Amino acid sequence: MPAPSPIRLGVNIDHVATVRNARGGRHPDPVKAAEIAIAAGADGITAHLREDRRHIIDDDILRLKGRIKTPLNLEMAATREMIEIACAVRPHAACLVPERREERTTEGGLDVAGQRDTLRDAVQRLADSGIRVSLFIAADPEQIDAAVSVGAPVIEIHTGAWCDALAAGNAAAAADEFARIVRGAAFAAGAGLEVHAGHGLDFLSAEEIATLPQVVELNIGHFLISDAIFEGLDATVRRMRGVMERGRLRSESAAP
Repeated sequence: MPAPSPIRLGVNIDHVATVRNARGGRHPDPVKAAEIAIAAGADGITAHLREDRRHIIDDDILRLKGRIKTPLNLEMAATREMIEIACAVRPHAACLVPERREERTTEGGLDVAGQRDTLRDAVQRLADSGIRVSLFIAADPEQIDAAVSVGAPVIEIHTGAWCDALAAGNAAAAADEFARIVRGAAFAAGAGLEVHAGHGLDFLSAEEIATLPQVVELNIGHFLISDAIFEGLDATVRRMRGVMERGRLRSESAAP
């Protein structure tokens, strides 16, 4: 049997910074968390620099860029301020997400279809600085087509509604949402996009979505940092790598 196609793990370290900022000072350090996650098998680090700096701050991004050797993915809104920061820092990748100050976390996908001109300009500016751009969107053909039209090479499928349905025990809704993700991943890959996924994933849902051969990267944050409080970040990241690889093996063994 051929080796399964690889799937990457991006670890979001935002909520290490949330804990630090709750009291102030330097501890816990999100850059140290990134280094631990990389040593445990993370393929890259994601950090979301928000307008209000509620968790990650500018200095964190600069230190991450200077100290980690794996790809840095900067989550950001497509605002002038964030684009200027990204073009100055030049992370490996930038994931454009919707952002509202009152939300606790990113609540939905980016409306690319409704912001084509703005996003086309943002994607071009970032690409001109050597930054690979992804768009955080729902698994919706209209949004996927729009992502292609604005020149983004990558999308990240928002898995939040599916994970919420799983957590609520709503099997019918979960099945519907997963079917939507399956169709969206296939449609996006067929359109020439690289497909990532993230939001709300835990061990069970990460294993399941890793069965989709079109999905080549998962970005996971809150669950990993939460589990690490009890199990340690090294152990949690290693376990997540294991369940993702188990899902990939299931996919390969089911292939005709």
